[in-house]
Amino acid sequence: QSLCERRGCCWSPQSEPGVPWCFFSSNHGYRLDGAVRDTSEGLEPPLRRLPAPSLFGADVGTVRLRAQFQSPARLRLQFTDPKKQRFEVPHDHVGSFSGPAASDPKYRLKI
Repeated sequence: QSLCERRGCCWSPQSEPGVPWCFFSSNHGYRLDGAVRDTSEGLEPPLRRLPAPSLFGADVGTVRLRAQFQSPARLRLQFTDPKKQRFEVPHDHVGSFSGPAASDPKYRLKI
Protein backbone atom coordinates (compact mmCIF):
# COMPACT_ATOMS: atom_id res chain seq x y z
CA GLN A 1 0.00 0.00 0.00
CA SER A 2 2.74 2.50 0.89
CA LEU A 3 4.62 1.86 -2.38
CA CYS A 4 1.40 2.33 -4.34
CA GLU A 5 0.63 5.63 -2.63
CA ARG A 6 4.25 6.88 -2.96
CA ARG A 7 3.92 6.47 -6.73
CA GLY A 8 0.83 8.71 -6.68
CA CYS A 9 -1.53 5.84 -7.40
CA CYS A 10 -4.87 5.02 -5.79
CA TRP A 11 -5.19 2.20 -3.25
CA SER A 12 -8.53 0.46 -2.89
CA PRO A 13 -8.66 -3.14 -1.58
CA GLN A 14 -11.31 -5.18 -3.40
CA SER A 15 -13.06 -8.41 -2.44
CA GLU A 16 -13.55 -9.48 -6.06
CA PRO A 17 -10.68 -11.68 -7.32
CA GLY A 18 -8.60 -10.26 -10.16
CA VAL A 19 -9.46 -6.61 -9.52
CA PRO A 20 -6.28 -4.56 -8.92
CA TRP A 21 -5.94 -2.83 -5.58
CA CYS A 22 -3.40 -0.29 -6.87
CA PHE A 23 -4.30 1.74 -9.95
CA PHE A 24 -3.71 5.09 -11.63
CA SER A 25 -6.07 7.94 -10.85
CA SER A 26 -8.21 9.47 -13.60
CA ASN A 27 -5.85 12.48 -13.79
CA HIS A 28 -2.92 10.27 -14.84
CA GLY A 29 -1.74 9.93 -18.42
CA TYR A 30 -2.55 12.10 -21.43
CA ARG A 31 -5.61 13.86 -22.82
CA LEU A 32 -6.65 15.10 -26.23
CA ASP A 33 -5.28 18.62 -26.71
CA GLY A 34 -6.88 20.05 -29.84
CA ALA A 35 -8.50 18.79 -33.00
CA VAL A 36 -7.83 15.32 -34.36
CA ARG A 37 -6.13 15.68 -37.75
CA ASP A 38 -7.02 13.33 -40.61
CA THR A 39 -4.00 12.11 -42.59
CA SER A 40 -3.52 9.91 -45.64
CA GLU A 41 -2.45 7.14 -43.21
CA GLY A 42 -5.24 7.57 -40.62
CA LEU A 43 -5.38 10.05 -37.72
CA GLU A 44 -3.09 12.28 -35.64
CA PRO A 45 -4.61 13.41 -32.34
CA PRO A 46 -2.44 15.81 -30.29
CA LEU A 47 -1.98 14.66 -26.67
CA ARG A 48 -0.89 16.60 -23.58
CA ARG A 49 0.25 15.10 -20.27
CA LEU A 50 -2.12 15.45 -17.33
CA PRO A 51 -0.77 17.02 -14.12
CA ALA A 52 -0.11 13.88 -12.08
CA PRO A 53 2.99 12.58 -10.32
CA SER A 54 5.50 11.02 -12.67
CA LEU A 55 5.96 7.28 -12.36
CA PHE A 56 9.24 7.04 -14.28
CA GLY A 57 10.42 10.67 -14.54
CA ALA A 58 11.28 12.82 -17.57
CA ASP A 59 7.78 12.50 -19.00
CA VAL A 60 7.11 14.18 -22.33
CA GLY A 61 4.60 17.03 -21.98
CA THR A 62 3.21 16.88 -25.53
CA VAL A 63 2.97 13.61 -27.44
CA ARG A 64 2.22 13.00 -31.10
CA LEU A 65 0.08 9.95 -31.69
CA ARG A 66 0.04 8.63 -35.23
CA ALA A 67 -2.73 6.11 -35.85
CA GLN A 68 -2.04 4.30 -39.10
CA PHE A 69 -4.86 2.23 -40.57
CA GLN A 70 -2.39 0.01 -42.42
CA SER A 71 -4.81 -2.72 -43.48
CA PRO A 72 -8.33 -3.86 -42.61
CA ALA A 73 -6.78 -6.04 -39.87
CA ARG A 74 -3.75 -3.97 -38.76
CA LEU A 75 -3.73 -0.71 -36.81
CA ARG A 76 -0.39 0.82 -35.84
CA LEU A 77 -0.22 3.31 -32.97
CA GLN A 78 3.00 5.29 -32.79
CA PHE A 79 3.68 7.63 -29.85
CA THR A 80 6.54 10.10 -30.36
CA ASP A 81 7.96 13.28 -28.88
CA PRO A 82 7.35 15.98 -31.52
CA LYS A 83 10.30 18.02 -30.17
CA LYS A 84 12.95 15.31 -30.03
CA GLN A 85 13.84 12.56 -32.47
CA ARG A 86 14.60 9.12 -31.06
CA PHE A 87 16.02 5.87 -32.35
CA GLU A 88 13.43 3.35 -33.46
CA VAL A 89 14.28 -0.31 -33.74
CA PRO A 90 13.74 -1.48 -37.33
CA HIS A 91 11.20 -4.25 -37.79
CA ASP A 92 11.69 -6.86 -40.52
CA HIS A 93 7.98 -7.50 -41.10
CA VAL A 94 6.50 -4.02 -40.72
CA GLY A 95 7.91 -1.58 -43.22
CA SER A 96 7.25 2.12 -43.57
CA PHE A 97 3.70 3.12 -44.41
CA SER A 98 2.58 6.24 -46.24
CA GLY A 99 -1.04 5.38 -46.97
CA PRO A 100 -3.62 5.24 -48.12
CA ALA A 101 -5.50 4.35 -44.95
CA ALA A 102 -7.58 1.18 -45.06
CA SER A 103 -11.06 2.14 -46.21
CA ASP A 104 -13.01 -0.60 -44.41
CA PRO A 105 -11.11 -1.59 -41.25
CA LYS A 106 -12.31 -4.41 -38.97
CA TYR A 107 -11.45 -2.27 -35.92
CA ARG A 108 -12.66 1.01 -34.50
CA LEU A 109 -10.40 3.60 -32.88
CA LYS A 110 -12.06 5.79 -30.28
CA ILE A 111 -10.15 8.80 -28.96
